[in-house]
Amino acid sequence: MSNPNTFYITTPIYYVNDVPHIGHAYTTVAADVLARYWRLRGRDVFFLTGLDEHGQKVQQAAAKSGIDPQAHCDKLAPQFQALWKRLNISHDAFIRTTDLPHKSIVQQYIQELFDLGLIYKAKYTGWYCTFDERFWTEKDVLGGLCPDCARPVEQLSEHNYFFKMGQYQARLVDHIKHHPDFIRPESRRNEVLGFLTTQTLGDLSISRPKSRLKWGIELPFDKDCVTYVWFDALVNYVSALEYLPQQPSVDQFWPASVHLVGKDILTTHAVYWSTMLMALNRPLPHTIFAHGWWTVDGEKMSKSRGNVVDPHTILDALGADAFRHFLFREVPFGQDGDFSHATMITLINSDLANGVGNLLSRTLTMIERFANHTIPAASTPALPALEATIAAVAISLPGKIEQGFRSLAFRENLQAIWELIGLCDAYIDKAAPWKLAKNPEDQPRIHTVLHTTAKALRLIAVLLYPYMPQTAGQLAQQLGLAFNFSAPLPQTAYEWNAPFPETKICKGPSLFPRIEPHSQGAKTVSDTAPPPQPTAALPTMEPSAAMPSAPSPTPQAAAIAQITIDDFMKIQLKTAKVISAERVPKSEKLLKLHVSLGEGGEPRQIVAGIGKKYVPEALVGKTIIIVANLKPAKLMGIESQGMVLAAGDSEVRGLVTILEEVDPGTKVK
Repeated sequence: MSNPNTFYITTPIYYVNDVPHIGHAYTTVAADVLARYWRLRGRDVFFLTGLDEHGQKVQQAAAKSGIDPQAHCDKLAPQFQALWKRLNISHDAFIRTTDLPHKSIVQQYIQELFDLGLIYKAKYTGWYCTFDERFWTEKDVLGGLCPDCARPVEQLSEHNYFFKMGQYQARLVDHIKHHPDFIRPESRRNEVLGFLTTQTLGDLSISRPKSRLKWGIELPFDKDCVTYVWFDALVNYVSALEYLPQQPSVDQFWPASVHLVGKDILTTHAVYWSTMLMALNRPLPHTIFAHGWWTVDGEKMSKSRGNVVDPHTILDALGADAFRHFLFREVPFGQDGDFSHATMITLINSDLANGVGNLLSRTLTMIERFANHTIPAASTPALPALEATIAAVAISLPGKIEQGFRSLAFRENLQAIWELIGLCDAYIDKAAPWKLAKNPEDQPRIHTVLHTTAKALRLIAVLLYPYMPQTAGQLAQQLGLAFNFSAPLPQTAYEWNAPFPETKICKGPSLFPRIEPHSQGAKTVSDTAPPPQPTAALPTMEPSAAMPSAPSPTPQAAAIAQITIDDFMKIQLKTAKVISAERVPKSEKLLKLHVSLGEGGEPRQIVAGIGKKYVPEALVGKTIIIVANLKPAKLMGIESQGMVLAAGDSEVRGLVTILEEVDPGTKVK
């Protein structure tokens, strides 16, 4: 990166042949998350998004509506801007390729390349895909269909102007090999390298005759031709810096830190744009990151299938922060994701309602009851081992999050934040301040618990802000903190041991009420339920009637299948002490537990689907209840010799435990 104090992030400029959908939202929110994080960290950020308004598809869409192409663009542009506002997108500039300054700069660059002898005129005959606005060779076309979009192609023969792209092939290969972060993720880098090292890179047609396409930027040296839409669109990344800020900022922000693109337009960015920049003698962007697509029930979204996900519908029902969280919590950034309404509701309930929302509610309620509405100072340790674990996780978390943002590991960052949330939840359960309150001598220990969880929530608010700006603001406000998220935060905001003065809380409404799943009917979203987890669900057991978790709506009663006492007696329930616990690789939900059944029993290995509720460290030493005579089964290739009992319906809310100390291996009757 040329300037470590700046950060220039771009989205693709979106084609205005239709209204925005979840794919547009995904890329733009990803860029917003990055922009917000680096602003908080003190970098000078420029975040660009906008619209690609020229080309044949726009001309055809306008003709279909019976309006002028410019009127068509003017009609759709506000719909993108309105959605960005609803999603809390913090872009610094919104470019439209119909802006007069942009047109002028495109013509300037084309003329420069023409004068350098890098553009020439030639007759070309080839197969043309109108949808992709791209020529294909005979060997590319299979069965008369475009290899990219599988639509019919037509054979065209016309005079065009060509950019000598092919002469930069070796230089581009060398750049990719010596700059491992240039194309990411690694799989996409390998794709581009594979293409460039096995095929000869041809020259690029950069014009279209006006006889076929009038809606475009006129070539400065031929009034009968317009610029190829991609040559026009890609220039936006530099042209925007020339005229959208108050003063030209090319020297300040170029080269771009990150171009975010969908995997379908990687070639145009990694090859077309890179060779254009080489020809113009400009440095290449630091990173081009190509993320995956969103599908619905495993199928690509399309209007013909009727499965296009409308972000406005989701925002109306769930709000911006819940949607933003879902986009990056569910799927590793860079891979394809499958949209499921049921999965989104499950995530909202487990992560947001029962997770961060419940932790805040429990903490503030206890501060009201046991500390006179004021976050107390830490005093006598309550659970030294667990407090040390929380401190260790919290101290390392900001560095882990920064590394995650450098590698665009959005999902892994959220998982790390939720590990701290899970630790704090387990800490409250085990410390049980509502029990300590019965003994006045334990008041210092209560203060330590409240101080620790409040301090964790302070850090969580800071780290969640890029993903969920409204939620972070509400967290800080209810904790009585005066964070200004619109400016860089001081380093102390990220430091676990930074002083936390006794602060008056301002408890507000629940951050995320639980949502009960319900049938959506024939809609554009999926209602496929998530797979069942290997836990037995019993009625919810709260830690104390005096200090319950955040309440949940009571589900409608369902008929319960009855069993006989003989059936029940076949089940052997026993207490077991957790000796060790670890996550199952490649699984967010599964934990591998080694448990002791006491002197008379062999140690057991049990795989349990409780990983979204508990972190492994919080379970060590806990006495749980298991089904001891369950036939062994393999989960993700790991043998499980029993079943852990847990409470919950669609997701785990708590382990089934007992109040008194009982030896491992004791029968449960």
